[in-house]
Amino acid sequence: MNATTAAAPLDSGEFERPDLDKGLGAAGNLGFVAAIIVALGYVAYSVYADAAAAGVHATAFLPFALLFLALVIALGFEFVNGFHDTANAVATVIYTNSMPANYAVVWSGFFNFLGVLLSTGAVAFGIVSLLPVELILQVGSNAGFAMVFALLIAAIVWNLATWYFGIPSSSSHTLIGSIIGVGVANAMLHGKSGTAGVDWGKATEIGYALLLSPLLGFTVAALLFLAMKVLIRNKTLYEAPKGNTPPPWWIRALLIFTCTGVSFAHGSNDGQKGMGLIMLILIGTVPTAYALNRAVPEKYVQEFVVNSNAAEQVLAAHGGGPAPTLASPQDARRAVTAYIADKKLSPETLPALGALVDQVETQVSGYGSLAKVPAAATENMRNDMYLASEAIKRLGKEKRLTFTDAETEALTTYKGSLDSATRFIPTWVKIAVAFALGLGTMIGWKRIVVTVGEKIGKSHLTYAQGASAELVAMGTIGAADMLGLPVSTTHVLSSGVAGTMAANRSGLQMSTIRNLLMAWVLTLPVSIVLAGVLYAILSAIF
Repeated sequence: MNATTAAAPLDSGEFERPDLDKGLGAAGNLGFVAAIIVALGYVAYSVYADAAAAGVHATAFLPFALLFLALVIALGFEFVNGFHDTANAVATVIYTNSMPANYAVVWSGFFNFLGVLLSTGAVAFGIVSLLPVELILQVGSNAGFAMVFALLIAAIVWNLATWYFGIPSSSSHTLIGSIIGVGVANAMLHGKSGTAGVDWGKATEIGYALLLSPLLGFTVAALLFLAMKVLIRNKTLYEAPKGNTPPPWWIRALLIFTCTGVSFAHGSNDGQKGMGLIMLILIGTVPTAYALNRAVPEKYVQEFVVNSNAAEQVLAAHGGGPAPTLASPQDARRAVTAYIADKKLSPETLPALGALVDQVETQVSGYGSLAKVPAAATENMRNDMYLASEAIKRLGKEKRLTFTDAETEALTTYKGSLDSATRFIPTWVKIAVAFALGLGTMIGWKRIVVTVGEKIGKSHLTYAQGASAELVAMGTIGAADMLGLPVSTTHVLSSGVAGTMAANRSGLQMSTIRNLLMAWVLTLPVSIVLAGVLYAILSAIF
């Protein structure tokens, strides 16, 4: 890997590199620093206000210091993610002279910000479900802090390393590898097989999304570019920009639109990964304020009771009646936890789950509202809800059980009620992540931009190639967000540019392609090993 950002020689002497050195200016830099200070202050105040509203007051300095440090590191991951990944969104508009570089990064940063604010949260909790169930249940313990610090630091280190060498690499890939590393290390430290520490079904599903998205980007961008050549016979679109001449107005509008779409989709998808981890941190350190969604509507309890009764009937119909081996609620929790962790359906699984569902229903109806759940009961109640939700999700994959459509709907509806209480993201968390990702977009982007704009193909990026790659990236990432799957903006966009170069027979710079493939192949194993080692070290320290 070569650390230099100088472009390789290209075949057109008419091309003039865009001005990549014009910064934000003195006022912009001052505003940038001020925004960081305001964002951190906002985070600290929001945690304090939520904790105070829930009746939590700091009695020891260390837990809250660790909380703030963990939040800063989580936001730091999103900040690095911003300048590492979003450079891909602006490369095409910069190298086609559609927007000046300093305007493009601010524009992209703003729409990353909006993408995070308007995201659904589905991807956030998809990432979290990869973590070992025992660590999620004990996220406020020493092992929980070791987990959070290990996976975030490992992801940041690999992202910075690939950014330094100007190699477009996937932050999603890195974070998922780090999560797997923590899960494997945790299992091995407890005398289990390394394969027992991860939800491999979910990991495989995410792995397919990460694997197929760059192949899809390459193929579809190539086909779209070829279709444009057939349908739009405008010679200017397929030539390298001359000097600083901008493209025709309509193609310029299309390129700015796609840059906007990719930036928005990137914020919507990638921003959620940090949200999920921040919620884990908050649940572990201030469970009274964040373990349960105390803002659910008044009708929630009534609907929850109905849905719980329907789920209990389904479980009872399939052998989920009382079991003599379950002498206490702790036995039910233990059996359900073992089922989720080991993925083995035993004779006591359904009775235990039925007992857990009944216990949660009794608690919710007894308190009358989630807002009235006392502090001492909040964490256990949230854990019981989480266990029931994860167990029901796993039951849907059991080949030994056959549910009717009505039974499946009853279980799905009940799971939705559980998730409404436990899978929520406060507005301030979205705003904080939006700031981190948006501000990160505005710095450090040059290395990756030069790689995408100058080092993938042997000829300069044309207007049509930029539009094709961006359209495919925008559509792919947007679809993944709706499906709740994390994909890599980096992989989709850079492979899309490579696809248009191949379709145009422009030739590819194989040294760059090799580096891209090397990063693609190495990201998972390196981040797995790095996070696993860090987790083992931090577990011993904590």
